[in-house]
Amino acid sequence: MKESSPVPDGVCRSEVECREQARSNLPEIAERIIDHCENSPCYTHIDSEPIPSEGFVADIIDMFRELLFPGYFTREKLDPVNLRYSLGQTVSKLFDLLADLITHNIRHDCLRYHQSCSGCESRGHSIALEVMNAIPDIRQVLASDVRAAFEGDPAAKSHDEVIFSYPGIYAISVHRVAHRLYELEVPMLPRIMSEHAHSITGIDIHPGATIGGRFVIDHGTGVVIGETTEIGNNVRIYQGVTLGALSLPKDAGELLRGKKRHPTIEDDVIIYSGATVLGGDTLIGARSVVGGSVWLTESIPPDTTVMMEMPRLIIKDARRKAGS
Repeated sequence: MKESSPVPDGVCRSEVECREQARSNLPEIAERIIDHCENSPCYTHIDSEPIPSEGFVADIIDMFRELLFPGYFTREKLDPVNLRYSLGQTVSKLFDLLADLITHNIRHDCLRYHQSCSGCESRGHSIALEVMNAIPDIRQVLASDVRAAFEGDPAAKSHDEVIFSYPGIYAISVHRVAHRLYELEVPMLPRIMSEHAHSITGIDIHPGATIGGRFVIDHGTGVVIGETTEIGNNVRIYQGVTLGALSLPKDAGELLRGKKRHPTIEDDVIIYSGATVLGGDTLIGARSVVGGSVWLTESIPPDTTVMMEMPRLIIKDARRKAGS
């Protein structure tokens, strides 16, 4: 005869019996879920090759930031004595993790979509090396982004403050790495990186977007930059700006994949908060200014200012109303 489990002090026996009775239903529920995985059109990923993990993606972003801004995001002090050792360790760890993650992504597509073998592991190592070699060039462009953010913001007290605390710098740092991976045709990983940055900053930049130097996203929340957007040098945009596509048909995934759907922004343009610029044929000419809340679906020439007409304000005296 099975002995009943001891009941902890202060716990009513009826509560324990109620919990055990509820838990007795779990095996049946688990079987229903398992059966549904095997016999339904819903999405599952039950495979010998694991799907890429966002946790690993967060780790490689952190290590990239250590190398893109040495001394800012390391856990230990970085000085001239330990510089080579510390950065060398980070380079080694990042390469191993990045190569494995790229390989997993390539192999994932190869197996899941029945593609011909392309040497997943050798490609993974080759691409990882190419991205690692690009770090000095990416750092150079990011330095111009930091300077532009500092020079254009009277509230910024130092370049250090910009690097540590500006969400726009975090988002564009991740983007510049993700874009290089996108150019090298790494599946899935660039988008996971971009969406990780999106979840932290509220800034949504597709890794396919091409963005020049001295790029500033001021404040940042709600910014959307689509896949085929092209942005020149020395461009500044504010919170809530959308650089998007026009309304797409239901089958747009197949019809328009890979085609230009998002606008082109030339050098030295400023786009103020809440503005929406849509369409692959839309070009904002150099040195133009797009005012807040403007909706644009057509091109404008260089040196143009586009603003909304001043709305009519209605101001009421609440005290007069209350006294009447």
